[in-house]
Amino acid sequence: MDFLWHKVSDKEREEIKGQAKKIIDNFSKKLDKVKEEIGETGDNALNSGRREKNGQSLEIDKKIMFENAPNKNSDFIIAEKGEW
Repeated sequence: MDFLWHKVSDKEREEIKGQAKKIIDNFSKKLDKVKEEIGETGDNALNSGRREKNGQSLEIDKKIMFENAPNKNSDFIIAEKGEW
């Protein structure tokens, strides 16, 4: 296991710093290109989330809701307890 770790010389340290700086600079340039393509606020911000209609909440049809529920009785939907 000794071959995995060794003392880093000053020369190696400078080489590592140079490589790290090059990686960060390349990443920054690519990130700037992405920002230019999307814009500062992002084009997806306008298209995300659901749209409300006139600020009114939608009515939920109890009959449809109960038809979709796997476990129910006449007045209640039966949910699992403690399984999650």
